[in-house]
Amino acid sequence: MDIDLTRTFLEVVRHGSFVSAAERLHLTQTAVTARIQKLESHLNATLFVRNRAGARLTPDGEAFVPFANQILQTWEAAQRELPMPDGYHNVLHIGGEVSLCNPLMLRWVGRIREVIGDHAVRAEVADGQTLLRKLEQGTLDAALVYQPNYWPGMQVEQLLEEKLILVRARKAEPYVYIDWGETFRRQHDRALPEHAKAPVAFNLGPLALQYILEYGGSGYFRTRVVQHYLDRKVLRRVPKAPEFSYPTYLIYSRERDVPALQQAFALLREIVEQDTDWSQRWDPAI
Repeated sequence: MDIDLTRTFLEVVRHGSFVSAAERLHLTQTAVTARIQKLESHLNATLFVRNRAGARLTPDGEAFVPFANQILQTWEAAQRELPMPDGYHNVLHIGGEVSLCNPLMLRWVGRIREVIGDHAVRAEVADGQTLLRKLEQGTLDAALVYQPNYWPGMQVEQLLEEKLILVRARKAEPYVYIDWGETFRRQHDRALPEHAKAPVAFNLGPLALQYILEYGGSGYFRTRVVQHYLDRKVLRRVPKAPEFSYPTYLIYSRERDVPALQQAFALLREIVEQDTDWSQRWDPAI
């Protein structure tokens, strides 16, 4: 595979000229030109228009940019993965949103290692859209997300149904807004317009929870995450506050449905059924 052609194309895109790309790649300008011409020949398309100011992408060049990035990312991922570690037959690539990494992803990886010992595990934490894009590209086997996309060949399974509930510390102010995604934003602002612009806001639930535990305030959190604090009366539920549905989905490609993956999914379902404490406690004394 001549990845150098794609890498050279992206360098020209980033720096806007063949000369700058040549300097960055420690090549002659002639070599850069030859690589771009070879790539254009493979694609049967003109990718750049050259002028005194440098190089400008053609419409075909613009269209090729996301493909070029995907090719390079996939190649770099393959280089990281291969050869596989001695004694392992395959690798499971799983992903989850940040708020699901502890404890769900952590316990899932642990169970996979206990039960499917001949498979290595690669776990990735990212935002939902990044995970869905990697699923589509085939660099992830499965992902845990809050807001799935439905594509042909993609299996979407609701793993658990959960609610976002309003809780407060002993000191109930300030109201802390946690961004739980587009659907929550829309429903929240309609139900609670007075809190649409909050004095404190986070886009990461665990960080918002830690803030409220340390400094006081109120905000919306998943029931499994705050139940421990409610039981201990560290936090209190706000009465007559709206509740919002917040399910978690398991997504994977039906084309990649192999026995080891199904076994991993069975382990994940067991964890969800057995474990209700997702409090993400930072302080062991709490």
